[in-house]
Formats: sequence, structure tokens, C-alpha cells
Amino acid sequence: MAAGGGVFTSENKILPGAYINFVSKARALGSIGERGILAMPWYGDFGKVGEIIEIDCESFQTDSLALLGHNYSDDEMLPLREAFKGASVVKLFRVGGGKKASGKSGSLTVTAVCEGTRGNDIKVVVSSDVDGGFIVETYIDGYVKDTQNAELISELIDNDFVCFSGTGALSPSAGIVLAGGENGVSSGNDYSLFLDAIEAEDFTTIVYPGDDEVTKGLFAQFTKRLRQEEGYKVTCVLRNFSADFEGVINVANECVPFKNFDKNALVYWVGGMAAGAEVNKSLTNIIYDGELTVLVNYKKSQLKEAVEAGKFIFYGDRDSVRVLKDINSLVSFTSEKNRDFSNNQIIRVLDAVANDTAKIFNSYYLGKCQNNDLGRDIFKTELVNYHKNLMAIGAIENFIPENVTVIAGEEKGDVIVNEFIEPVGAMDKLYMTCIVE
Repeated sequence: MAAGGGVFTSENKILPGAYINFVSKARALGSIGERGILAMPWYGDFGKVGEIIEIDCESFQTDSLALLGHNYSDDEMLPLREAFKGASVVKLFRVGGGKKASGKSGSLTVTAVCEGTRGNDIKVVVSSDVDGGFIVETYIDGYVKDTQNAELISELIDNDFVCFSGTGALSPSAGIVLAGGENGVSSGNDYSLFLDAIEAEDFTTIVYPGDDEVTKGLFAQFTKRLRQEEGYKVTCVLRNFSADFEGVINVANECVPFKNFDKNALVYWVGGMAAGAEVNKSLTNIIYDGELTVLVNYKKSQLKEAVEAGKFIFYGDRDSVRVLKDINSLVSFTSEKNRDFSNNQIIRVLDAVANDTAKIFNSYYLGKCQNNDLGRDIFKTELVNYHKNLMAIGAIENFIPENVTVIAGEEKGDVIVNEFIEPVGAMDKLYMTCIVE
């Protein structure tokens, strides 16, 4: 059952749930843009350092070994498996770097393509070919991942895992086992480089899974700048960071540490779900379907306090773990940003309108359409059709064409748009009065 419940005096409950009053009967009384792109730093032991690695669901299953050094089912890939519960694309930026593993036999030197300890699991075997020359096989985890034939070292072609160097003829080797690969330690500069690189990319949500308060603040400020100064409506997922901002989701729960992943690993799932959630969908009461053990030992009073503090929190419901309420970290409400702005579904609608309107204008009207009555009427028609699509999928309601006005601004190229929309939110509290005869 949901966490909230009981009777109500007024419609002021905090927790989702069913609030039902039983009273005696009184006499004569009646009573839409593409989403799903997650950006995140990567703490792996293989993979290119300092550049964006883009992976979709299909390539994650088919190419993760070549891209990140592990099969999608390996423990090391847990963050991506969590993220892909909701995201359709993940953009990684490996931080930390390290040292590349290498090995040598005769004149042949073999070096791992990427820095990190995973390179120490690579072996290259050179054996004589009955048809002449040599067979050169690259192994990882005991499985052959590349095979090629050559006589000279210079004829060898680098593969996804190793680079070959040296001069002269090849010679047989039972196994060149690479060694010396090390993982580096991430620093604040790594995250600055990540944010610089990802700013030039399209993405929906960004996550930081660490504990460093300075870095959390860096990610929050980055998100705030993109939303408020650049007009790029993205969201950020952090754990235990009260940003008091509609663009930052503050995950409250810890999870049981798993392998190399600590108590903050839940942000990968939340980030993926936040990225992939459509504008007409809410994450409220959705079941956590990841692999982590989420700690949900909260009293009802603690859940209420968490919601009031703008925390995205999970609760236990029999044998399942569920999202209590799909909210962000905004808690300082004003006349310009009321409590509705803490509802992530409503923010998704508003963000979609902002992002999609900008794309429509930049792609089809900026510098291409005259700023006269006809041009503005065409632009308004485009916006009206867009909003009708939002209403058709239940993201907004009560929209009529008159809700949008498009007029000329002070300068020749200026266009001013004013509009009125009513975003739709999912049901999360029931107030019911049962009349008893």
C-alpha cells in the first residue's frame, strides 16, 4: 500500500495515499521532443579517457566489451544496466585515467588501447601458421577477441583492445601477458572537463554518483546555468544534496554497497528513469526494478519530512520498493514558482515546451521566415499544433488556440510569444468521503 492514508480535515496531505472519511448523511445534503539521454561520468577500468562515449541499449549488449572492456552482464556494468532501465542512450565520459598495461616478446610490444587494470587481463598469443607466417590472437578473459595473420610486426593492425609496435619479423610466443595497468584517481578537474564536454551534447539528465559536496555543487550550478542562462532545460540527479531547485533531483535513499559501487549507486537508476520518463508520465509509486538493495526503513513521519524537504525517496511496500513521490529539490515556493514546480512531471511538460519551441524556432523560422503578420501567423499555427499534440497525449489540458499570442517585438527581428498552459499531473492523493445511511 502507499505510505499515506487515514482521514482528512482539509486537502493538505503531503504523502501520496488514500485519505477516506466516513460520516453520517446530513439531511438534504448533496454533495511531447525525444527524451531518454543520460549523461554521466564513468569510473571504469577500461574505455577511452577524456571523450564522450555514446552507447544505446543495443550497442550496450553487443559492443560493451570493445568500448568498456566488459560484457554487459559483468558486475562492472551494473551502473549502465541500472541506467538503461529508463534511458535509451547513455553518454559516458571516463574520469580518472591511469596507466596502460603492456607486454613484450622479442621485438613485438603490445600495449592496451586504454588505461586501467582491465588491460592486465589481456593476453596475445603468436603461433606459426601452417600456410606460412603467424597467427596473432588477442585474448581477454580467456576468449579470443581478435585474430589476424602476418609475417612482419608492421603488418599487424591495432584492434579494440591492444596496439602493436616494433620492427622486424614476428616470432612465436606462448603468451604475452599484459601487466602494469592501473586505474587513476578522479579529481575535480576531471569533472570540469566532463561538464565542458557534455555541454556541447544533447542530453536530458545528468548524474553525479559521488559524495564530494563541492562536486555536487558544481553539477547543480552547471544545471542551473544551462536552464536559466542557456535555455537548455536539463535535470540533474544527486544523492543527499538539497539544491532547492526544480532542475535538481535529490535522492534520499542509500543502497547496500555492491562490488565497487557505494551507497550512492541508486542515482544511476533514478537518472535513467528521469531521463526516459515521458511528459505524460509520472514516476510516483513506480516499482524499483534494478539490482541494488535499496534501504527503505523509514517511518511515516520520516517519509513526510523527506517529501517536505524536497527529497526523492523510496519506500517499502510488502515485497517491493517504490518511488514515494516524483519530486525535485525545490522547497522555497513563491508566487512565480509555486508547489507545482516541485512536481517532476509538470517540470517535464514545461521543459518539453521550452526545448521543443526553441528547436522549432531555430530549425524552421530563425533567419528563414519574415517577421510580418503572415510569418507570425505561420509560427503561431506551428505552436498551436504542437500544444494540441501535448493535449492529445494528456500532458496538458484545456488548451485552445487563443492561449497563444505571437506579436512583433520592438526591433525588426524580435518575436514575442505569450502562452497559457495547464500541465496535467498524475493522481497521487485520494480524498474520499463515504456517505453512510
